[in-house]
Amino acid sequence: MTATVSFTIDSPLGPRTATVAYERKGAGEPLLLLHGIGHHLQAWHPVTGILAAGHDVIAVDLPGFGASGPLPAGVPYDLATVTPALGALCAALGVERPHVAGNSLGGLLALEMGRSGLARSVTALSPAGFWTESERRYAFTALRAMRAGARTLPLSTLERLSRSGPGRAALTGTIYARPALRAPAAVVAETLALRQATGFEQTLAAGGSVRFTGDLPRLPVTIAWGEHDRLLLSRQGLRAKRTLPGARLVRLPGCGHVPMNDDPALVARVILDTAASATGYPA
Repeated sequence: MTATVSFTIDSPLGPRTATVAYERKGAGEPLLLLHGIGHHLQAWHPVTGILAAGHDVIAVDLPGFGASGPLPAGVPYDLATVTPALGALCAALGVERPHVAGNSLGGLLALEMGRSGLARSVTALSPAGFWTESERRYAFTALRAMRAGARTLPLSTLERLSRSGPGRAALTGTIYARPALRAPAAVVAETLALRQATGFEQTLAAGGSVRFTGDLPRLPVTIAWGEHDRLLLSRQGLRAKRTLPGARLVRLPGCGHVPMNDDPALVARVILDTAASATGYPA
């Protein structure tokens, strides 16, 4: 069941209040799940049941996405603001240094949380920030095209397309390697989430100059990349490994940019293995 929580964030305008939606399930060490740009927390549904068998799993809608409200007027959607805001969110939920897994934008935020001492372990699935300029432009063009399509299609057309495998491929083939496996209702819901994402343009604008640099030697980090990622091409995983030499690099066969639906068991295992390896690091 989705709930909401409000918390105070520091911003260039001073303290402001943000409210986000989240789902919480299971018991054990906390595990925070962060989705990508334009998506929503339901992207994690294929794996939350597996993860919740041994963890207190918290999946959130990032500010300006899903059921979460936008950041207060004038507050930027940049890493310097959103990363500590996620730390404030965790504090409001009574959680300190959770394991963090993120996809795409969420993967970049997970790494930034690790850099800031806000995470006990990090699993980054096709994280943003390891692109060349041409790769970034390509990805941003594809994202804008998906957003334009989501905003243009009538609901009746969207529902009709979602009922067939080729239609689901047309709607979501950019992010899934196996779009036909996605449930029709889920395809409709995530397309509407992309249509209604109030933070999309500001987040994309803030990401134009983002490059992740520097290692995270004091905690376990896994970088996992779908071999069929059509948005952030898999060669970026090798670049991420060079940037983070202490990280484990994992190939996800048969998976696309959002791998949780393409192979839930594999993605869950990668996350759980990373979290388990944190026992060898300082608490």
